[in-house]
Amino acid sequence: MAATHTIVPLHLSGNTTEQQNKLLQESLGDAVQTAYRESIEQLDRQSAQAVIENDAKLKAEVSAAVFEIIRSHTVSHKFEDEEVASDRVYPPTYHLRPIEAQVTALRKAFPALGNCQEKLGRVPLPDEPEGWFAIPRWQALAPTYNEAVEMLLGVLASRRRFSDRIAGRLGEKYLRQTERSRLAETILADQQPGNDILVVAAQAGLLHRGSSARRTRVALAGNEFGLGVFAIGAMLLTHPERLSSGDSLMIDCGGDEYSPRADYTFDRVPLFDFDISGIEFSIFYEDRARNLWGTPTGFLYKAV
Repeated sequence: MAATHTIVPLHLSGNTTEQQNKLLQESLGDAVQTAYRESIEQLDRQSAQAVIENDAKLKAEVSAAVFEIIRSHTVSHKFEDEEVASDRVYPPTYHLRPIEAQVTALRKAFPALGNCQEKLGRVPLPDEPEGWFAIPRWQALAPTYNEAVEMLLGVLASRRRFSDRIAGRLGEKYLRQTERSRLAETILADQQPGNDILVVAAQAGLLHRGSSARRTRVALAGNEFGLGVFAIGAMLLTHPERLSSGDSLMIDCGGDEYSPRADYTFDRVPLFDFDISGIEFSIFYEDRARNLWGTPTGFLYKAV
């Protein structure tokens, strides 16, 4: 990908279930039959023949109209009451660093990290993401996601005042990535093969401030995915100013899920907070909306 290329959203498509496909087919089939019956009632022989003579144009227009109607319903209305107004913003000292500076900081923290396609960070972006962020593949650091999270938090704690409220409770029974975030991670790795550090279009929380974690998850754009503890921890290593004052927008790690009792009931979300003791890492209810929090998200694109 070169800086002169245009990029377009790459939707997380193709992962619908067989049951979803069957239900959609039934629903659309019923709608088509209803439209057909109601239309026939309004036609006489002459107008019906006119429709038949415009067969190719009719098919194209119906197909385009159905596509637009379906697309208009792809954002869920679930949990809309779990949104509150928020005027929280980023600290005034926070600014996005060039991708090369981010990569240098990550390699200093983790010397084993290898290649990064840094030139991607010079491609212009649409409005939704705030910029390009360098985020390591966790597989380059540890055998499991949970071990990589522990390693990253350890480095973060060595550089900042850091309080871990769930220390010792970050194993696989407690913490996991959402399915959508795992899929997006796979797509990113396929787009940037052979690289330990991925260049990811992202926003640091402002876009979804005031929403509960689960409301944000169902309201994501087609090419958008939540970022988890590991990705956000990497962002805090390269951009420490992002979480440096008590009155700034705190961070909800909506790309991950947490089970407080390790019983596979994943109804909490990890959080990065800030107070006089520094960064605090804890959990909160996924269905609670607070004006203090925002969820960082990533975006998938392809060059055309």
